[in-house]
Amino acid sequence: MYNNPRKPGRSVFANGGSAPVASSMPAAPPMSSGSQEGQAAATESDLQALLEALHAVRDGNFTTRLPMAYGILGEIHTAFNQVAELNQNFSNEIGRVGQTVGEQGNLNERAMTVANTGSWKSNTDSINALINNLAKPTAEIERVVTAVAKGDLSQKVALEVEGRSLKGDFFRIAQVANTMVDQLNSFADEVTRVAREVGTDGKLGGQAQVSGVSGTWKDLTDNVNRMASNLTSQVRNIADVATAVAQGDLTKKITVDVKGEILELKNTLNTMVDQLNSFASEVTRVASEVGIEGKLGGQAQVKGVSGTWKDLTDNVNLMASNLTSQVRNIADVATAVAQGDLTKKITVDVKGEILELKNTLNTMVDQLNSFADEVTRVAKEVGTDGVLGGQAQVRGVSGTWKDLTD
Repeated sequence: MYNNPRKPGRSVFANGGSAPVASSMPAAPPMSSGSQEGQAAATESDLQALLEALHAVRDGNFTTRLPMAYGILGEIHTAFNQVAELNQNFSNEIGRVGQTVGEQGNLNERAMTVANTGSWKSNTDSINALINNLAKPTAEIERVVTAVAKGDLSQKVALEVEGRSLKGDFFRIAQVANTMVDQLNSFADEVTRVAREVGTDGKLGGQAQVSGVSGTWKDLTDNVNRMASNLTSQVRNIADVATAVAQGDLTKKITVDVKGEILELKNTLNTMVDQLNSFASEVTRVASEVGIEGKLGGQAQVKGVSGTWKDLTDNVNLMASNLTSQVRNIADVATAVAQGDLTKKITVDVKGEILELKNTLNTMVDQLNSFADEVTRVAKEVGTDGVLGGQAQVRGVSGTWKDLTD
């Protein structure tokens, strides 16, 4: 409700509601019959002045006043001046209220009555009722718009004010405002749903569905859907590549068109795939050279790697280097034995099964040395020294070496 600091119906006249009262006039002196012709001329002149004053008031000049006169003419002048003053005051009051309400936006202001009687009062009441009827729907729309501006979309414009249904433009404006609130609610709900599905639930592919929107609201909806669609394409492409890598397929790369931080992520993952490809190729090459082709000494060359990938590359190279050293040492000893040189043994530092192989081969060399020494001793005793009866003593031998000894 709007409080009116100036109560409607209050008179702007000092006497509290009556129209201006004519001053008491002295009665006009009686005229002799000889002066009747002059009286007629004076009456016609007064009527002409009255007619001109009436024309002025008709044309909206309420400042016009008639001079003091006597008798009935004086009463006519007084009544005319009262009417003109009432119109002037009423016009001034309408202008004041129009400026206060219409220009200054003070919807609490009301017009004061120029007289508490008749149409003067009813006209003032009608003007105040008009302001009231304009102010209340405006205040209701302001209430809803303020709520919307604060993010409260639960408010709507009431279609009835003080028991009276809105009509005409007010009804149309209220419907437009309520439709706007409905569309904002729908937009907010859909954006929230898509954001929750994508950002919280991890459910990609969602699209906002906002019916009946146009202009900026449609643009916003389209932009939200474009964002969700782009994000879906980007994440799914990244997921496809990550899944392929996890399954050992290094042929896929991220191809979706992206910008900004997603572009950085794309480049990082594609570089990772390249490095994994390089790592896998080099490890395969070294494994093939060492394990299949018997080509020792190979080393994996993986450029630009760091962290775990560098550690893995170094470990593969260390393995290949150790294997090369071990096999070459074993080969050297085997070659020496084959050439009759029993002075060499395997000296490389090894562990596990390679250590067992090392010990076995070195034992074999020791046994060959012992066998050769004994055979040489017996041959020398019998063939050179003529000492018969000698026997070769080779301990720990078995199989062919024992047979040869026997």
